[in-house]
Amino acid sequence: MRLVIARCSVDYEGRLQAHLPEATRLIMVKADGCVAVHADGGAYKPLNWMNAPNRLSEDDEGWTVTSPKGEVLRIWLHEIYADSSHEMGVDPGLQKDGVEAHLQELLARDVEMLGNGWKLVRREYPTDIGPVDLLCRDDEGMAVAVEIKRRGEIDGVEQLTRYLDRLDRDGNLSPVRGVFAAQEIKPQARVLAEARGIRCVTLDYDELRGIESNELKLF
Repeated sequence: MRLVIARCSVDYEGRLQAHLPEATRLIMVKADGCVAVHADGGAYKPLNWMNAPNRLSEDDEGWTVTSPKGEVLRIWLHEIYADSSHEMGVDPGLQKDGVEAHLQELLARDVEMLGNGWKLVRREYPTDIGPVDLLCRDDEGMAVAVEIKRRGEIDGVEQLTRYLDRLDRDGNLSPVRGVFAAQEIKPQARVLAEARGIRCVTLDYDELRGIESNELKLF
């Protein structure tokens, strides 16, 4: 990972046009090629970013990040205060809490609860940006990536979207569909998931454990 603290301005051209006026910001370049520009505030969300894959070139005035879709992120570097690189190695992935891990275990035992004729390929199926919870095959043999959350929010949809992008590059899997499963799915997350062709499944923990029934509420 490369971290640069600099006084910079940023221009984006793509689906729309956006401009960040000159200010001191943190610029992150991750090993997978993702570039993100952060302010010293606003929690974790970057002010502007470009997801991998993309191409980054440098010149005397700054950086130009170009995506295969023709999007361009131009970072004008007016003054650099710090520039460092760090080898972080392979991340082991997020450790699930007890309920979330148990949801994954229960679904892995009987993936036909998600669809008749479904088969489990593997739990914690690896990608180069972390493991997807379940990789399955549906009744037609198509690959399906299932991301499981206790509480489904936009971040979880974004996470699954990144996994789908990586899995789709594998010719043995592509095309890969997505299922976003959670005990509670926020309306905004549901809208985003459905807009991206991702199916949402609301899970009842007690029903999955067989306390009431073995049904899932499908939406």
